[in-house]
Amino acid sequence: MNETELVERCRTGDRAAFAELIAPSRQRVWAICMQITGNRHDAEDALQDALIAAWKNLDKFRGTSAFGTWLYRIASNASLTVGRRRRGEVLDEQIDLDHAAGGSAIADSVADGDAVFQALSLLPEQFRVAIVLREYARMSYREIADHQGVGVQTVKSRIGRARTQLVELLSPVLLGAEEMSA
Repeated sequence: MNETELVERCRTGDRAAFAELIAPSRQRVWAICMQITGNRHDAEDALQDALIAAWKNLDKFRGTSAFGTWLYRIASNASLTVGRRRRGEVLDEQIDLDHAAGGSAIADSVADGDAVFQALSLLPEQFRVAIVLREYARMSYREIADHQGVGVQTVKSRIGRARTQLVELLSPVLLGAEEMSA
């Protein structure tokens, strides 16, 4: 069944069709929520809010873009809302790397992921959202521009500045990894 047929079935209240409709986008939606909120607890809240909002607002989906693109925008907005609601609270999940095998690839991957989450959380909101939508949702510059209500050049600038800031923030982590492998 194609996307249009699934959307129509969803509009009649078919929840199984909704599950099928969101299935291809679910992992990217989760990645968007994680990257924007910066922690698992808030990402879970944002994901739930996004899915509820998508279900309730299916009548507003015009079909001018792919359903996944529309869902990514909802997830981005839900993540920002959860983040704003929790601003001032620190809900950092701590992962005890001592329990992982010493120097294992899994422990290194977790540490790198934590460093990226930390670095993303330090970016200005508009930069963080732009780069997350580009890198995790694979949205085009035009789609991000429409989502953020700015021009394409502004989006390109935000993404460029976000990448520069991420490199600066992650340089100590990257240099530490190089020293350990040398």
